[in-house]
Amino acid sequence: MRKKITLAIKSEDIEKELKRERYKKKYRSSLKSTFFTLVAVAAIAVLVATLWLPVLQIYGSSMTPSLNDGEIVISIKSREFESGDIVAFYYNNKVLVKRVIATSGELIDIKEDGTVFIDRTELNEPYITEKSLGNCDLEFPYQVPENRIFVMGDHRSVSVDSRNSVIGCISEEDIVGKIVFRVWPIEKTGPLQ
Repeated sequence: MRKKITLAIKSEDIEKELKRERYKKKYRSSLKSTFFTLVAVAAIAVLVATLWLPVLQIYGSSMTPSLNDGEIVISIKSREFESGDIVAFYYNNKVLVKRVIATSGELIDIKEDGTVFIDRTELNEPYITEKSLGNCDLEFPYQVPENRIFVMGDHRSVSVDSRNSVIGCISEEDIVGKIVFRVWPIEKTGPLQ
């Protein structure tokens, strides 16, 4: 009778051990599946962020008061730009952010006091706090070349932009995207005009 009890206990131990091993196998499988799912989601997120919705951090003060140093924004890929749009573009292995002032073929004129005219009409610029001719070495009036855009920072006195031949007009191929949404800081989260 003693042997039967020992065998019954061993049978229960074996059953528990089998259950534990099956559980470990399911757990490992679930863990692997979760890991590969997370890697795939991260890869897709990076692909989307790189190709369609680049996320950028603002550095410097050339776009104040519209965008401030340290803010994080989202841009969308676009080939359609109009005066007032904020764009990000490549310049010397950096990404700069400026505002579109004029597009291909438009005639731009900037007076000594910083007043901007597009095709002889004064540009309404509610996004700037002070006008300035800034760092300018162009002769006005100036016609924007084909497939290029003329950009300026909102903080005109410190911004180096299309008014200076160092940067000049921006080629449409160099544009990362149009800035459309601010995500950081949280209290300023929302679409950009």
